Amino acid sequence: MEEAVRDGVAEQRERLMESLRIYGGHYAELSRRFAAWLGLHSTDATAVLEIAAAEERGTPLSPARLSERISLSTGATTALLNRLEAAGHITRAREHSDRRVVTLRSGGHIQERADEFFGPLARRLDAAMSHYPPQFLEQFEAFMADLNTTMDSHLTEQHAVTPRGDTTLPSHP
Repeated sequence: MEEAVRDGVAEQRERLMESLRIYGGHYAELSRRFAAWLGLHSTDATAVLEIAAAEERGTPLSPARLSERISLSTGATTALLNRLEAAGHITRAREHSDRRVVTLRSGGHIQERADEFFGPLARRLDAAMSHYPPQFLEQFEAFMADLNTTMDSHLTEQHAVTPRGDTTLPSHP
């Protein structure tokens, strides 16, 4: 470990983590601005984006999966979906052979509005990433997958030890 500190690896890791925190803050601010632009509460806009993104990936969400992704109770998610459906932002469909399974779809205008809002940034990010060779981007993708897996595991473990509704974080030794 002392060798890693001497050659600057520990400092580099700290800089990387700080950059990820800054990026996360920027993403949260962008999401907040998108919500305001749509005239929605930030949680509603986050849900709409999750639904549209999953649909774009070809893996549409169920209400239960959306609830997990946006960290809401099933009751709160149902109320949110009722609001979004009444406003025409989403639809609930029974597309599976098991008619109990509900699939969430975004309203046609949502993708257009998201493209309008996020399109300029997507082009700028694409231009920024175009400066890096594909091998570097593959390594970075693997790095981010490792970080996300680690974070998911930690959150799952923390959820298992923290009673529902208790906002007190576990103490660290």
